[in-house]
Amino acid sequence: MTGSGVLTSSTRSWITYAGLLVVFWGVWGAISSLPTKLYAYPDPMVYVVWALTMLVPAWVSLRGKKFDRGRTAAGYGLLIGLTGAGGQLVLFKALTIGPAYIIFPIVALSPAITVLLAFVALRERLGGWSWAGVLLALVAVVLFSVSTGDGGDSGWLYLVLAVLICVAWGVQAFFMRKAALAGVDDASTFGWMTISGLLLIPVAVLMMGGLPLGFPWQAPALTAGTQLLNAVGALFLVMAMSRGKASIVAPVTNALAPVLTIVLSLLLFGATPTGFQLAGIVLALAGSTLMVYRAEKTGEP
Repeated sequence: MTGSGVLTSSTRSWITYAGLLVVFWGVWGAISSLPTKLYAYPDPMVYVVWALTMLVPAWVSLRGKKFDRGRTAAGYGLLIGLTGAGGQLVLFKALTIGPAYIIFPIVALSPAITVLLAFVALRERLGGWSWAGVLLALVAVVLFSVSTGDGGDSGWLYLVLAVLICVAWGVQAFFMRKAALAGVDDASTFGWMTISGLLLIPVAVLMMGGLPLGFPWQAPALTAGTQLLNAVGALFLVMAMSRGKASIVAPVTNALAPVLTIVLSLLLFGATPTGFQLAGIVLALAGSTLMVYRAEKTGEP
């Protein structure tokens, strides 16, 4: 936005890509569990398809650039990739037993883990916004815990899995920050992340006891279609970040994609959140936005 209030072509560009990212990731979050729900397709197999689709954005991000194979880039890249892919593997399991409109707001609290790690390990000073975000995150988790207190074992299990994903992705973002400080470029980091995702494919196959071949073609086709939404969304994120300020792009996408997932999940599956869950959703999204905005803002040159 210019001083006269006129949108420049660069501004319009990142807004377009950020909007597409929100749509693709929001829809992906809402329908990612459909292959399992409709065809009983194993969630580890969903992970396998996801890992393969990530080759597309990796190729685009590395095209025309040098892939850093150095020890520092490889070390940070594998740490970032394994925590991210490990969280993804757990996510697909969580989505088979719990509602996306609860899981994704909890996962969106991962900046709280990043903030606390930066405070403890890097001795970074935290402002009031960061602490406010952490506090809202803690209250949100308590509200979700109360809402699932009488839901049986499955209710507690998906909540625990969502928290594990939150921790994994919070640690991932922490190492992303350290990699950036060490001078590792984003394209190389993305490439190592993709490699890490592929490395966990044998783990997913072992979880299934082998490749499942007795499913109708619609199951893998639907899985590939839904996971391509995630892969294309990752491309839009790279494009939006390269054209707009991270302090604006990150909070907008971090908050709005889960909101769209929540709305679509409620519409598609006809679920109604309890009062505690609704309050937890609002606080989780607010806390996540505060923490991401503060973290990205302090990182601006």
